[in-house]
Amino acid sequence: MLEPTNNKYQLSLMSNSPNLVKVAVPIPLRRLFDYQYQDSQKPMIGGRVLVPFGRQQLVGYVIGFSEESDYDLKKIKHIVKVIDQESLLDKELFNFIQWSAQYYQHPIGEVFNACLPSLIGKGEIAQLEPEYFWQLTNEGEKAQPKSNAVKQIALLKLAQSHQSYLTQETLKAHEFVPGDLKSLINNGWLTKEIKPLDTGFTQPKVLPSTFEPNKEQHQAIAQIFAKKAQFQPFLLDGVTSSGKTEVYLRAITHQLEAGKQTLVLVPEIGLTPQTIQRFKERFHSNISMLHSGMTDKQRLNEWLKAKQGLTSIIIGTRSALFTPFKDLGLIVIDEEHDLSFKQQEGFRYSARDLALVRANNLNIPIIMGSATPSIESQYNVSNGRFERLTLSRRAGNAKAPHSKIFDVRQRPLNEGISKPLREHIESHLAKGQQCLVFLNRRGFAPSILCHDCGWIAECNRCDRNMTYHQQLKRLHCHHCDRQVFLPKQCPSCQSDQLLPIGLGTERLAEALSSMFPKHKVIRVDRDSTRRKDSMQNIVEEIKRGEADIIVGTQMLAKGHHFPNLTLVAVIDIDGCLFSADFRATERTAQLLTQVAGRAGRGEANGEIVIQSHHPDHPLLVNLFTQNYQQLSEQMLQERKTANLPPYSAQVLIRSQATNLAKPMEFLQDMANILNQYPQLEVYGPYPAPMIKRAGKMRAQLLLQASDKQTIQKILNAALPVIEEQKSAKNVRWSIDVDPQEVF
Repeated sequence: MLEPTNNKYQLSLMSNSPNLVKVAVPIPLRRLFDYQYQDSQKPMIGGRVLVPFGRQQLVGYVIGFSEESDYDLKKIKHIVKVIDQESLLDKELFNFIQWSAQYYQHPIGEVFNACLPSLIGKGEIAQLEPEYFWQLTNEGEKAQPKSNAVKQIALLKLAQSHQSYLTQETLKAHEFVPGDLKSLINNGWLTKEIKPLDTGFTQPKVLPSTFEPNKEQHQAIAQIFAKKAQFQPFLLDGVTSSGKTEVYLRAITHQLEAGKQTLVLVPEIGLTPQTIQRFKERFHSNISMLHSGMTDKQRLNEWLKAKQGLTSIIIGTRSALFTPFKDLGLIVIDEEHDLSFKQQEGFRYSARDLALVRANNLNIPIIMGSATPSIESQYNVSNGRFERLTLSRRAGNAKAPHSKIFDVRQRPLNEGISKPLREHIESHLAKGQQCLVFLNRRGFAPSILCHDCGWIAECNRCDRNMTYHQQLKRLHCHHCDRQVFLPKQCPSCQSDQLLPIGLGTERLAEALSSMFPKHKVIRVDRDSTRRKDSMQNIVEEIKRGEADIIVGTQMLAKGHHFPNLTLVAVIDIDGCLFSADFRATERTAQLLTQVAGRAGRGEANGEIVIQSHHPDHPLLVNLFTQNYQQLSEQMLQERKTANLPPYSAQVLIRSQATNLAKPMEFLQDMANILNQYPQLEVYGPYPAPMIKRAGKMRAQLLLQASDKQTIQKILNAALPVIEEQKSAKNVRWSIDVDPQEVF
């Protein structure tokens, strides 16, 4: 029988009661759902079940069992299917994911889907399975498709350029799908083959190194070794080219010798191949990588190998943090300051911050390396939470680059290049050295202007101009990804005088090719590195000396080692010097220091030149009259004076709808509720800096408290009330805990 108790329906021990299970369903609601199950089909905590939800069936995650429910048990639905016969996650990872969802105030079901391989969320069986590839036949090698069979021709050329076979990963990287191969298979030009699945384990072996650590590296390695079996965060604060990777390798060696696994997080996919190569040169062991460029099957297989202990070292981007390990002994975060470690959409977590939590849970050391440590990490060193390991000089004979600031006020500029800068480039090229010209803006031009009437090509879905990409002859909005062909005439006055305004990497590379026709110019940005292995191929081309001038964005500002690159020129940094965001100074200082670190890493001396219309700006003056650590200590003191993070805690609430009134109304209702808590400062609501994005009107509400515990306690108490507000049903809204971009 059912007995209502405290507004809940409790199961009587005397009755033949139904079994209740709590399930996290991947929908944007911050709660669990009750389902019934049969005794013969009992699910496992940490496993998956298929459940009815509305008119559809969804894959959910079992969180626990219950003896009571808020709902009438007669109306509670039964699970459709138990997918896993054993728990998918171990207790540590299961609890870690739940804690992450609670801290970042995100719906638990969506968090599980975001943390686990996509095939897991689709209900695929969690077991190692072979992958397929397509082999070019003898007939395919000689095949001559009809001239109008454009796709067939492209696929055959692609196969020939990839050793006569195609993988799902290669197809995905070149914007093809397996279905595109059907006609080639029917013609007998391709055959589908099974790729042997490597399920063996290689006993880790450390290969000999010719590199002898210097005194500072020896000291850092010794300090890490002393804490190799306990939780201890280390901040490896080393100038560019100081040999931080060597310290990582030595620390990993100790873990491999103890039979432990290691997780290495890097900020971008572009750094993964070179990191893997460096590690393979030192370790003969099972090394895997995890990143968004892999196929779903590859990602699941590598995830399962790590879980079974078949992988010694996992190298990946931020989501690799949620990999299950059989015996994890060390976490390494390279370029710990990088903004890429913070997820900016959906489940907005910081991989760096969560890595500290996971290391603490596992009682293992964690190394966070950077030449430009984040202000938060500097703060944690000052209060004794982190142990600083300092590498103050470059490895080998490399010396710090010499710095110059060119005042370009009233100077003529040729596509952004001043005469003194051109002479500097000529000087370095004459010595057979390479030059990097840095511009953190891709495309040909940031906007298109009609010379006759002043019309500007704006995105009709965002409050921003569209960027012109000349190679594709398209206008592209970098905020909502809308793309259209460049019109032949002005839509306003039908004039054909459409002019590209401003400078992007595509235009800069074209200009430098004209200025230096005898030298090869290569462009490195997101557009030129879209295809599989393109970034790795470009990096190898630069290292072989086959490129003289490299035009690049921040993709080249970190982690790359080019021994013959001696000049770094930054041609347009002024826009970064003036911002309302209190983190702008830190980010600009990090960017300039990192890009400067690409110069002079070999035997020849390096030089960095910065063009500016504001040569006397305090940031530029301070950055080159003192080192980054001194500058960061100054910024830390400024944050303390202004009571800004890390001396306080912030949460940013974002809301959007088709018109601005609705998100403003909802955020005002939220502000009214939160203003009842005297420990909380509430700022707003106010329109977002970019009010319109992807066709939605957006507003924000900023919360600030003295510490993270206070702000979490208030959110836990207030969110159930906020979610019941009538205005909440008219908007989409999200919570960003510890936001890295407030404006």
